[in-house]
Parts: sequence; structure tokens; C-alpha cells
Amino acid sequence: MRTVQAENKKKVAAKLADMLGAPANEVVLTRNTTESLDMIIGGLDWKPGDEAVMVEQDYGAMIEMFKQVARRYGVVNKTLSLPMHPANDEEIVNFYANAITEKTRLLMVCHIINITGQILPIRKICDMAHSKGVLVMVDGAHAVGHFRFAMPDLHCDFYGSSLHKWLSAPLGAGLLWVKKENIGKVWPLLGDGSPQDDIARLNHIGTHPAATDLATADAIDFYNMVGPQRKEERLRYLQNYWTSRVKSLPHIVMNTPVDDPARSCGIANVGVKGMKASEVASKLITDYKIYTVAIDGQNVNGCRICPNIYTTPADLDVFVGALKAMKM
Repeated sequence: MRTVQAENKKKVAAKLADMLGAPANEVVLTRNTTESLDMIIGGLDWKPGDEAVMVEQDYGAMIEMFKQVARRYGVVNKTLSLPMHPANDEEIVNFYANAITEKTRLLMVCHIINITGQILPIRKICDMAHSKGVLVMVDGAHAVGHFRFAMPDLHCDFYGSSLHKWLSAPLGAGLLWVKKENIGKVWPLLGDGSPQDDIARLNHIGTHPAATDLATADAIDFYNMVGPQRKEERLRYLQNYWTSRVKSLPHIVMNTPVDDPARSCGIANVGVKGMKASEVASKLITDYKIYTVAIDGQNVNGCRICPNIYTTPADLDVFVGALKAMKM
């Protein structure tokens, strides 16, 4: 703890950076996506009247942080509602572009929407925003370890993720990636004596348990052993296995664009007409011992379904049968 903790933390961060195809000097380990992105939201030099753009389907913790900087600095938050079944990438890009004004400073977008599983065209959104002089912060809580991508290819400015989700690291493991030129634009959560352009200044949280960091290295090894392509293909197979069997049923509502492979991977959200998501989730756990997450709000009424690589088709057959039996 006293002699090698800081060194080991850097080694694990470098290993994570290598997995993401990013420079080691742009990645630090955090405790979760909330810590990573709230540090960015709270650490920028906001001026009264500055605008931030987001959608109601974004994660609540970040939206609450934007509300705080609005109260503290006079930031104007523009909250939209994302189209759930876009016709193409251009519809999404134009959706965000139409919300940007000359006062917009930061655009928050999800790499994959946590409540529906919709994957957004991040690079196209970032290129559009940058053409208008706007920084882009990406919520990748459910992306790392889920589907393949290289951080430089996204063209974003800030990126946060929770490694305990799809990378299967312990709870309390997250990452923050900041493009080198933007590191000095952010005030750290806690004071740090590192140089202004050193990513370490955004990772000073004092003494903390080392086990989570060390186990994250093992999680990366396991991910590499399984194989990024094999894992993504497995997750896509499992999602398609159950969605293809229920999406055309008249009483089923798909809240995820599952017909286009580019717009979803392992996560999908499904609803039953005439039933609240909480009712569906309650019936699934009570009658079938199937645990799901009910989403009743944010323009979504359905249950988030997240099979992992160890989920079997036989498991999903039980789930499909349950959905078929829920006719009102």
C-alpha cells in the first residue's frame, strides 16, 4: 500500500489504455462513470449563459450534476428526447446539431444508452460538434468490454466508463479518458500538485483500497482470453436469439433498434402493451425467477435485458416463453 500502490495503479491504467488503443498518458482509473464524468461537468470553467446539451435518456447522476452547475454558475441545460428508432445516422447527428447554438460549450452523449441499449454514431456526432466549436463528453458506462472500438477513432474529448459492468471488474472500478489537449481545461475533484497537462491531476482521491485496481488487470486478461471479437459476437447472438422470437408479436414493444446491427449489441429493452415495466419485471422475477431492470420513465416503458456470455439459449427460451404468455 505504501510502496507500490501508485506504481501499480499506473500499470493497470496503461494496460487499460492499451486495450482501448489509447495513449497511457490519457487514461486514469476512477471508481465509476459518475465520478469520471461529473468531474468533467463540475471541473470546466463555466460562464453564466453557457449551454450544455443532453437528452432525458442520459444517466441521472450526470443530469443532476448539470443541474448543480446550472444553479452554481448559471449554465443553461438543454434537455432533448432521443429518437428510439432512427432511420439512419444522419437523423441522430442532425437531432443534436439542431440543438447547438453559439453559446453551446459541451455536448453529452451516450456511446450506448443505458436504458435501451441503442448505440449512437459517436464519431459523426463528435465531428459535427467540433465543426461548431463544441466539446463532446461521452458516457461509455456500458461500452467498455461490451463491443469493440478504439478510443482515438471516436474523436471525442472526454470519455467515462464503469468497468464493473461488461468488463466484469469489481465494483468500484471505472475509467476516465481525456484527450491530451483537454486535460488542462478541467479542474480536478481534489487538489493535486501534478503538472497542468498530466492526467494524474484528475485522479487524486487519497489512500484507497488497492484490490480493485489489481483485480481490474485480471479482468482485462480474462477479456483478452475470451477475445473481444468472440465476446461481441456472442452478445449479439444472444440478443438476436430472443429479440427475433418476440419482436413481431402484437403485444410486444421493442424499445431498441434491434434490426440494425450497428445500433445495438447485447442490451435490449422490451415492453408489453398494457403493462407497466415494473409490472412486467415483477412478474418475471416472481413467476420465472428472471431478474430484469424496469424502466418506467425517460420516454421508455420496458425492461432492460442484459444476457452475458454465460447466458444460454435455454435460459432465453424461458424468457421468451414468459413474454409470449404476457398477453393482456
